[in-house]
Amino acid sequence: MNSPVQMPDHWQTVLSQTISSPAQLISYLELPESLSDKADQACLEFAMRVPKPWLDRIEKGNINDPLLKQILPAAEELHQVPGFITDPLAEKESSPTQGLIHKYQGRVLVVLTGACAINCRYCFRRHFPYQENKLGPEQWQAILDYIQADTSISEVIFSGGDPLVSSDKRLQQLVQDLEQIPHLQRLRIHSRLPVVLPQRVTANLCSILEKTRLNVVTVIHSNHANEIDNAVAQAVTLLKQAGCTVLNQAVLLRGINDSVEQLKALSETLFQAGILPYYLFTFDPVKGAAHFDVPDSEAKQLIQQLQAQLPGYLVPKLAREIPGQPSKTLLIPEQG
Repeated sequence: MNSPVQMPDHWQTVLSQTISSPAQLISYLELPESLSDKADQACLEFAMRVPKPWLDRIEKGNINDPLLKQILPAAEELHQVPGFITDPLAEKESSPTQGLIHKYQGRVLVVLTGACAINCRYCFRRHFPYQENKLGPEQWQAILDYIQADTSISEVIFSGGDPLVSSDKRLQQLVQDLEQIPHLQRLRIHSRLPVVLPQRVTANLCSILEKTRLNVVTVIHSNHANEIDNAVAQAVTLLKQAGCTVLNQAVLLRGINDSVEQLKALSETLFQAGILPYYLFTFDPVKGAAHFDVPDSEAKQLIQQLQAQLPGYLVPKLAREIPGQPSKTLLIPEQG
């Protein structure tokens, strides 16, 4: 592996400069001050967090910027919409021990942290009880015991929050603990940080991922082509040099990527950066975010149009996660 190039800004320093005030955001991006009141109210329900690398990709003064819409608290969040609930995926019912979610055969998900570098307004875990799922030494040992006892589990998924908010030292210890379980084969890391804070992909992190005996899959989360810049592409290159498979999952969002042109640009931009489109999820009906919803019928039409314009490997699987089902539910057959 080539020696990773150290990013100029230490990721923890950049993370500490995250903007959490709507007034700061509105001022920085030269937006109308009239947005402030409703944004402040929406923040009472779900806090705002935006790192500077993300802000610098937003067009100043443009209230319709697709990256802005993902992070700006909006008046629509205050609306009560029937069917939009706090736990849309029924994760509480699939948690056999604190911090662990076991819904699907052969794999378990570990909620490493409740922290994120960015708070996406459509997040399906915006109401998740992170305080009840803190992962201390005792809880982690219980998770290891659970995995050790079930030899059908071959994959562990690090999630959150965002697992890459954790320090390299902590991640290294967790990975080493998992390596001691013989039947584990894969480690999957679901993270937004390589996109929103590419400085997080450090030489030390890459070394940890390269040295583990587990096959590592990094699933990033990008919804719009404008999210991918040179720094993100560099971070992805480093992950791939460390032996990681890098995939993307996106969420279909009203007013952000709900056109075939936007979805096509996303797939092509991802692939140019070395990322393979993986899933396009229809919206999870989470309370406070109904304004992002796109009906399944419209989603299917978009994917059919996308299939007509792109090779199959650039068309993400259109899927919905339905509580109680044994896997993600594909909404349209894949084509080559």
